[in-house]
Amino acid sequence: MSEMIRRAAAILWKDLLIEVRTRQGFSAMLSFAALVLFLFSFAIGPDTELLARLAGGLLWVAIVFTGTLALGRAFQSEELAGGVRLLRLYPGDPRAIYLGKLVANIVLLAALEIVLFPAAAILFQADLAAHAPALVAVAALGTAGFSVIGTFFSALTIHLRARELLLPLLLFPALVPVVLGAVGATDAILAGDPLGRAGGWIRLLAAYDVILFVVCVWIFPIVLEE
Repeated sequence: MSEMIRRAAAILWKDLLIEVRTRQGFSAMLSFAALVLFLFSFAIGPDTELLARLAGGLLWVAIVFTGTLALGRAFQSEELAGGVRLLRLYPGDPRAIYLGKLVANIVLLAALEIVLFPAAAILFQADLAAHAPALVAVAALGTAGFSVIGTFFSALTIHLRARELLLPLLLFPALVPVVLGAVGATDAILAGDPLGRAGGWIRLLAAYDVILFVVCVWIFPIVLEE
């Protein structure tokens, strides 16, 4: 187990170091996410009450769209340089590759959300700061669920010619419970949770995250061999 953790940490460090040195991927994601939020705000218009009511859904749509760009690049450097084959030949549990890539995607999305949540609060006139602890919990569960299934499908489509098209087609249906849970919990929290619905959505998110994680870790070696 300790060997697998060290291998996963090495892959995580390598991906984060590449991202810090290049800075192009995160900058492009941030610009795209800001543009999506601005377009949503512009399309809905000056109705601040409507914007605040739709803030949760619009925010998570922006996160999903932008996060898909990050997932498309998760194995890109290895695929272009033939590194995926070298990763498979490296001794040790291949699940470490998945775990390292998974944590790297979570870190990247978390950094993105640190900027997106305040931007959404300004653009959509939503008081996110008043519900910060609960929203952080929802964001953590939603980001984990998105990254768990997204990293898996990113590896699954790495060798396909039309992977840029196939990745969203495979990913979005699997993300329906994650998006429903994240949006439902966020909307309930922003509304003050008068009906006590936020707890149910959070439990749905947590259960789905655990199931996805177990399944993806279990079958990842088969996907990598394919």
